[in-house]
Amino acid sequence: MQAQKLADVIITVKTAGHGLLFLLNILLNKITYMTLGFIGLGNLGTPIAENLLNKGHALQVYNRTASKADALKAKGAIVCSSIKQLATDCDIVFSIVSDDAALQAITSGPDGIATHLKSGGIHISISTVLPATSNELAGIHQQNGSHYIACPVMGRPEAAKARKLNFLTSGSKATIEIIRPLLQDAGAANVWEFGEAPGAANVAKLCSNFLIVTAIESMAEGINLAQRSGLNAGAWMNMLTQTLFTSPIYVNYSNILLKEVFEPGGFALKLGLKDVNLVLQQATETSSKMPFGQQAKLQLEQCMQQGLAEHDWTAVALALK
Repeated sequence: MQAQKLADVIITVKTAGHGLLFLLNILLNKITYMTLGFIGLGNLGTPIAENLLNKGHALQVYNRTASKADALKAKGAIVCSSIKQLATDCDIVFSIVSDDAALQAITSGPDGIATHLKSGGIHISISTVLPATSNELAGIHQQNGSHYIACPVMGRPEAAKARKLNFLTSGSKATIEIIRPLLQDAGAANVWEFGEAPGAANVAKLCSNFLIVTAIESMAEGINLAQRSGLNAGAWMNMLTQTLFTSPIYVNYSNILLKEVFEPGGFALKLGLKDVNLVLQQATETSSKMPFGQQAKLQLEQCMQQGLAEHDWTAVALALK
């Protein structure tokens, strides 16, 4: 190892304040020999955990519904019976759970991640939650001698399987540098940093999801208008996605809307409503006006009343029928 590279690594470790285990692993470029934990094996968590296993990482997993871990167990993961057991055995823990309450429940408290994670360990929270929640949990981890990184993810299950995820990160820069190779192994196409404030990445994720849900609604309305006007909506969207709107959001979601394939849901409509409610809660906290956000909430609530909670969130189109 070159002298300058060694000096840079030592400075990074001193800045991060990690224990001897992290120093040895980083100096020897052996982060793959750390024991990783993964909590939350839903539609998105499972392929991310599989990516880590496929890269040769020792992985312990926990899910409230234990049967969801069977496929990972068959691939070599160790299934833990409790969060306490997992956190005690692991150096770095990923978590992806449904909401703020669930994240707080698995992190704080006598049997939570923060209490039992190894000294200097890292909790990587992939969940979409309020920035205030990350700020609170980062403080709890600090009190327990461990580290918390907000790391919400952009991408559906198919993007995870294709290793085309975008991870949004905030927290200690030195800690983010340590976990960057793990995020790449987890399926990252890109890792985006938003500063050292714990909740900054969560703000970025909420704003991003707001743009996605309003894009879905506007596409659904445009397609509906085109069809009712006798226009070939597929040809129209094909023109748009090759000219003005070439992003994956418009390409992929317009395809789902045109085919009306709303089941099974890659991202459940009920979770879309949860995210919109978080957006509006953050808007209230910051005195931000969001009239489109309010309308999106009404549309999603109408779909919930129609029994579409488990459908893909593109099923907002059904409210237009």
